[in-house]
Amino acid sequence: MRLLIIADTHVPQRAGGLPEQVWREVEQADVVVHAGDWVDAGLLDELDARSRRVIGVHGNNDGPSLRSRLPEVARAELDGLRLAVVHETGAAKGREQRCARAFPDADVLVFGHSHIPWDSVADSGLRLLNPGSPTDRRRQPHCSYLTARIADGRLTDVELHTLPR
Repeated sequence: MRLLIIADTHVPQRAGGLPEQVWREVEQADVVVHAGDWVDAGLLDELDARSRRVIGVHGNNDGPSLRSRLPEVARAELDGLRLAVVHETGAAKGREQRCARAFPDADVLVFGHSHIPWDSVADSGLRLLNPGSPTDRRRQPHCSYLTARIADGRLTDVELHTLPR
């Protein structure tokens, strides 16, 4: 099972839409995970139409139209892997311990908000992933997203992709 992991798209405020490279990844993905800050429901509609499956949450910049359609926390079991998705996890300091306590039933936690790519593992074994943003790099050198694979309950082939400026 192939995953595309994105967050903080801020469409149409920060970009008119997703980059074509990301749309090509959507076509290849079995599941698209979006960790919030969509800004406009139009991108959710487009991803729903063009994806096999979307797992998403709302973020702090998402208004009522998105909050009515998306949860604050999403959970799914994908080929035996327990996935949780949330927009905000708080400060970087102590993140692994805080998230391990908050998500004891997850194998992988995808989050956004900071626009900073993150890949770490808590002492509990919980893997934390932030894809950065494919449309708004903020203080990062490049916009980014993640791809990964799931097989037999294991996350493999996690790869951070950067986009040209």
